[in-house]
Amino acid sequence: MPNPDVDAYPIRTVSALTGINPVTLRTWERRYRLIEPVRTPKGHRLYTKDQIAILHRVVDLLDKGIPISRINFSLISGEANTYSNQEEEFWNRLITRMTAAVANFDEVVLESTYNEALSLYSIEIVTDMLLMPMLIRLGERWERGDGTVAEEHFFGVYLRNKLGARFHHRKRRDYGPALLTACMPGERHEAGILLFALSAYDHGYRCILLGTDMPMEELPAAVVQSKSRGIVLSASFMTDASLMKRQLTHLVNATNVPVFVGGQSSVTLHDAIKDAGAVPLGMDIEQSFKRIAESFKNKFAQSLNVASV
Repeated sequence: MPNPDVDAYPIRTVSALTGINPVTLRTWERRYRLIEPVRTPKGHRLYTKDQIAILHRVVDLLDKGIPISRINFSLISGEANTYSNQEEEFWNRLITRMTAAVANFDEVVLESTYNEALSLYSIEIVTDMLLMPMLIRLGERWERGDGTVAEEHFFGVYLRNKLGARFHHRKRRDYGPALLTACMPGERHEAGILLFALSAYDHGYRCILLGTDMPMEELPAAVVQSKSRGIVLSASFMTDASLMKRQLTHLVNATNVPVFVGGQSSVTLHDAIKDAGAVPLGMDIEQSFKRIAESFKNKFAQSLNVASV
């Protein structure tokens, strides 16, 4: 733990220096414990210069495409870390076991593996280290033709029940910016958008969920009716860049709120999404909220410039 007698800085200063939103920084501390700030007598966080340097290193790793859930001491310091290697092996073993359980339609093994992870780690870490990588691996498997539609539906129902229970027990927000969330046309994998929506409540947003295979032409009217501040779309393995660009361009031109795209396709079709005027979010949920906040900030600045003309 840092010494409070040395130079230390409040969270607003650290946020300005690193570009990390204070809400995101507090979430990282709670979930991943990369650093531990000191506390003033009134409970305010203070960060040392060394901790700020660590956070700069974390941002560099994120910019290189490494998700926050996989950043550990060995990556930050560049030193070997036997524990982190053992931890990675643990998660890979669980992902492999769950993948085999889906292929065998074995809900007993699926449930026992999921519960094993929850017995050792928080739900947030299990989401980042098990469920998200699991979705990627299954998506790649189905894209190669190794999986079947029946397997896809089997895992989809299982995960929807799990996430639905978490939604049911979580207090819904009746305040904060609303995000209209849906899967793109033809997209029937809703687990990613459900995981995003669950995390959104921790970041101060309200999510209006529209589910799978959403017709794009209906979204502008839904934005107006729901008074949403933005549209978040999920696309897992869409491969047609021209179709993606065409659909998003029509949507962006038909609404006055930012349009965001998450999921695997937001990585593989990154340029097409940007060319359409939308914002690719990538696969890391925490980084997604940073990009959403930045987009809202830029949108507000633009509106002030227009008003002053």
